[in-house]
Amino acid sequence: MCASDVKEPALNTKPVRVAVDIMGGDHAPDAILKGCVLALDELPPGDKIVMVGRGRVIREFLDERSIAFDDPRIEIVDAEQVIEMGESASLGVRRKTDSSIVKMHQMGGKDHPQRCDVVLSAGNTGACVAAATLLMRRLPNVIRPGIAVTVPAFHGPVVLTDAGANPEPKPEHLWQYGLMADVLARRVLRIANPRVALMNIGSEEAKGTGLIKQTRDLLKATPGLNYIGYIEGRDFFDGVADVVVTDGLVGNTLLKAAEGMAKSLFKAIATELLEYDVSLVAKFEPVVKRIYAKNDYHEHGGAPLLGVNGACFIAHGSSEARTIRAAIKNCRTFVRAGVNEAIVERLAEIERHNVPELIRQANGETADEGVRV
Repeated sequence: MCASDVKEPALNTKPVRVAVDIMGGDHAPDAILKGCVLALDELPPGDKIVMVGRGRVIREFLDERSIAFDDPRIEIVDAEQVIEMGESASLGVRRKTDSSIVKMHQMGGKDHPQRCDVVLSAGNTGACVAAATLLMRRLPNVIRPGIAVTVPAFHGPVVLTDAGANPEPKPEHLWQYGLMADVLARRVLRIANPRVALMNIGSEEAKGTGLIKQTRDLLKATPGLNYIGYIEGRDFFDGVADVVVTDGLVGNTLLKAAEGMAKSLFKAIATELLEYDVSLVAKFEPVVKRIYAKNDYHEHGGAPLLGVNGACFIAHGSSEARTIRAAIKNCRTFVRAGVNEAIVERLAEIERHNVPELIRQANGETADEGVRV
């Protein structure tokens, strides 16, 4: 059996409850609330946005815009505490039990009476990862969750994983990130046979650290996975791969470097046009705006934390209202695409192939020592 033989779960047509951390982000709560309001008009019948945060702030905002508190599209959950961006993730989650991040992730758990299908935050990423892992738990057979960001590129979207959840992974972590991102690319991006590559300092087989080489061996040995080999950073945007696997440090650095490069490039183009011939600005402006829109992360809001037993999305810390609107849409798409159900099925298939034995071999361990998968 290969990945394409796995029976795809039926698309979820039930109403989706999206919990949003109103207090998380550089521009919270105002930008987050505005994004929620923008998303209200896009909600299909039955879907709901659950606003988690300081109730007084939320109610004042809604009241100013004449939005009824009992609007069937919204729900308000009070959470008075805030885990700040620079705060310790683990301490914040343990000590601030009345924080929006903690309460929201509690609602993402399977047994919560006010359970939400997906949770979304632009707040402290480490706290979100810790809260999701602690309160929502992991999917069966998942070792450690990882963030998967869909990056727009000229030849089509590329899924980058991990993008910051796990800066010091083990080979089995990266291996599973590749498997889960492969499922995401199939279910959400509708790519029939995603090309999966491993980020390295060169394309030659002999290059790379022990971590990279052990991960390579696992990916190569995985049935049904279209592993194509190493990829260098310069090839990321060239359409070589649909899924790129790397550790959280490299992934996050690549992502932010690309954001900075894009901003600098557009500024340079504008400056040169103005200095060379002002009349060219009007001619090129529509083209530049289209290119910018395609690569603007505000238009591609939110990234799933793959591997948690529920759905958790993490948005950019500097999210604006339009970022949150896009993220809420992506949250609903993720749930309806049945990504988690497909991940569970895929990992169960790998378990039947006894691929965990390859993990033990990659780590130089004996069968008695074992590796939890």
